[in-house]
Amino acid sequence: MEDAMVLLQTGKRLASAAFRRESICRSDDSFSLPITITTSDISSAATTPPSTPPRNPTSLSEFQNISQLLSHIKFLLRRRTAAIAALDAGLYSEAIRHFSKIVDGRRLAPQGFLAECYMHRASAYKASGRIAESISDCNKTLALDPTCIQALDTRASLLETIRCLPDCLHDLEHLKLLYNSILRDRKLPGPVWKRHNVRYREIPGKLCALTTKIQQLKQRVASGETANVDYYALIGLRRGCSRSELERAHLLLCLRHKPDKATNFIDSCEFADERDVDSVKDRAKMSALLLYRLLQKGYSSVMSTIMDEEAAEKRRKKATVQMPQTQNSSSKLDPESTLAYSVNSSNASDCDGRVNPSENETTSSTNAFQGVFCRDLAAVGNLLSQVGFNRPLPMKYEALSC
Repeated sequence: MEDAMVLLQTGKRLASAAFRRESICRSDDSFSLPITITTSDISSAATTPPSTPPRNPTSLSEFQNISQLLSHIKFLLRRRTAAIAALDAGLYSEAIRHFSKIVDGRRLAPQGFLAECYMHRASAYKASGRIAESISDCNKTLALDPTCIQALDTRASLLETIRCLPDCLHDLEHLKLLYNSILRDRKLPGPVWKRHNVRYREIPGKLCALTTKIQQLKQRVASGETANVDYYALIGLRRGCSRSELERAHLLLCLRHKPDKATNFIDSCEFADERDVDSVKDRAKMSALLLYRLLQKGYSSVMSTIMDEEAAEKRRKKATVQMPQTQNSSSKLDPESTLAYSVNSSNASDCDGRVNPSENETTSSTNAFQGVFCRDLAAVGNLLSQVGFNRPLPMKYEALSC
């Protein structure tokens, strides 16, 4: 019933200006209507509408406005209940779908109610591993409600997961200041219905743990761990992904988290005070710009890594192709080159003055046999001339001489 009373704020734009005399903002999520409505009237109107509507045109229009308002409240509460049940059951895609129906609806919703829905959807995105979307929903929650402790804690844990330590340290410092202000004022920020996630007695213990964690992060930043950001986890890619996968993921993230679209969610929000719109827009633009720059830096880093891997793969393939050709050329030598090599080696041995003894013996034996053959031929010729031939056999001793 408290949520129903909170969501009555949406009737401020549904009711006609002719039937409103005055609108006074008593708290963050309440406003006054020209007619007095009690809790019993709301429950009776939601369960058992009157069988005969009033005949007065003014009363009839008021009744229609209240009926539309109650039906919209019932729709929002039913959607939120289904989304929280799916989130508790581990059905994160179903929870994201229900919360998206609420925050992207055409009908307006109160500022605090939308902030809570964005916070729950950020938790669903975080559980499903979609870090960029979870950070974006945390940014929207903090734009609508800067004192949301759960949003600050969730965004700090996400930034620590991707090792973006300076931004994580900034959120933890902001959370520490918020805890100190709670202890100083002795009360939790915001209306009572938003305080079910935080308890006052838990604040001192959380503050001590937070101080220790801040000191550890400062030591890590001082040691030089600021440049080791896990951009693959931020974009939602596996290590070793292809160029096409990176370009597709980067295009989708840029379309969703472009800084020009950072304030579109404000159009579906019903503010308790119109003066808060400018401050909400400024916070939303600043946080969206920081996320967009982080995504662009991640795209550049991952793309350079992919280009280096592609160049290394090309060099590896080229070396693999050239290796068999080198082996074949070394195993099959040219005969002419072999002959030239042997001649050059023999000439080199002559120039050195070193002769193989086996070659010397072969040359001397060949000369001896040639001399004996020549003497035998000369003796045979002389014998033939003495035996009875009138003329001796003509012989050319020049040819027989060796």
